[in-house]
This record gives sequence, C-alpha cells and structure tokens, in this order.
Amino acid sequence: MIFVAVGTQKFQLNRLLKAVDDLVEQGQLEGEVFAQVGHSDYTPRNYGYQSFLSKDDFQDCISRCDLLITHSGVATIIAGLKQNKPVVVVPRLAQFGEHVDDHQIQIAKSFSEKNLLLMCQDVEQLAQTVSQARTHRFDPYVSQRKLVIQTVRDYLTTI
Repeated sequence: MIFVAVGTQKFQLNRLLKAVDDLVEQGQLEGEVFAQVGHSDYTPRNYGYQSFLSKDDFQDCISRCDLLITHSGVATIIAGLKQNKPVVVVPRLAQFGEHVDDHQIQIAKSFSEKNLLLMCQDVEQLAQTVSQARTHRFDPYVSQRKLVIQTVRDYLTTI
C-alpha cells in the first residue's frame, strides 16, 4: 500500500492529492493507495481517503504501507523512517497557498542530504520519484533523541 499523509495543519495540499489521483488513474501507481487528506478540499476519485485519522489508525497505515508519500512534517517523516519505510516528501509551498513560507523545503533537504528520503518539489516528477524510491538504498535512520535530551540536561545543570 502507498500511504499519502498531508498532516493536520489548516492548510491544503491539493496539488499532491490531485497528482496522486492522476497517477493512479493513468496506472502509474499500482496497488492500494490510501490518503489522510487533512484540510485539503480536493476529493480523490481513484483511491481511498479520510480527512483525519486517530493516532492508532495513522500508525497502522505507516506500518502497513510499503511507501510513504508525505508533506514535510517532521513527525510523519520520522514515523516512516523509524519503520524503515521508503519516504517521498513533497514539501508544502507558499506559492500554492499550502503554507505561509517555504520552510518545508529546508526540512526535506536536510533529510534528503542525509540519504534518508527523496524530495519531490515538482509533482510532475512524482511518478519518477516514487519509482526511484522503490529501488533506492536509503541510509538507516538513527534517532538523536537521547543525545539531544542529554545535551539539554547537561546545559541546564550549568545554569
């Protein structure tokens, strides 16, 4: 299954949802596709969707998918990486009213430069990026959470 997740912020990501719909219709994305569409107002015609998912249902979709396509939400990206899923990120762009600025590009670039995911800014390249993600050798994700917590604790004990 391909799981498409666009987050829960009050912004649409119609551009991605429509691109996925077109690719399914054209037979370029095969198998089951399911999306969490959030506040988007585009209605997919060729795959299942739900506006919002419970935390458990969201985690179940991540567990069951063989590919995650998502906006550049750090929590969603890390959820996929922790389960060793190939991740394709389509950052929200301000020019399409998908966010107030383009900070999601920097987030996606950061993860991409570490070879943890593939970034796709232009949805016209989505089929190619998905195809590449299915065979790409990603580096394993290593959480830095414990190191960050310890660094903060060490700092707090010095003040």
